[in-house]
Amino acid sequence: MRMRINLFAVQIYLHSALVFPGALCYNICEEVCGKMDNTWIIWLALLVGTLILEGVTLQLFSIWFSVGALAAILASLFGVGIWWQIVIFVAATVISLLATRPLVRRLQRGKTQPTNADRCVGQSAIVLEEIDNTKGTGLIKVVGQTWSARSTDGCVIPAGETVQTVSIQGAKMLVSFPSVSQTN
Repeated sequence: MRMRINLFAVQIYLHSALVFPGALCYNICEEVCGKMDNTWIIWLALLVGTLILEGVTLQLFSIWFSVGALAAILASLFGVGIWWQIVIFVAATVISLLATRPLVRRLQRGKTQPTNADRCVGQSAIVLEEIDNTKGTGLIKVVGQTWSARSTDGCVIPAGETVQTVSIQGAKMLVSFPSVSQTN
């Protein structure tokens, strides 16, 4: 009869570990370290909250807080005091942020996909209509396409001039006079 009770206790012990993650660790740590507080529940709630926030935003914004919360859960399960848990949470968050941020920046930057309009940037263009930023007028022809244009330095550029395209801003091409080194 005693053997059945022990097997039943083991079954409940394992069942609680499957039903509630961390229960097995909690039970083991409580046996090893003695009576424990329940601050791990707060850290678990923070962990779940930051993981949900991370799943919703997909911006790798709160993942570092999740790492810190996990470290604080482990500290709590091993009976570390609340102030040390907070220190461990902050330290783990900062360390994980510093260790992974360069990689995350590289991944988030991604590769830009050039468009047909991008081939116009850096090309010479002919001014079809006077470019005047204050009046909001100006047309150029570049690579066979007509674009609304604005001057980068704000100067008025008369029709018939040759200009250099600099960049695209919305639906307008920013232009400037070709530099002296480019004309020679």
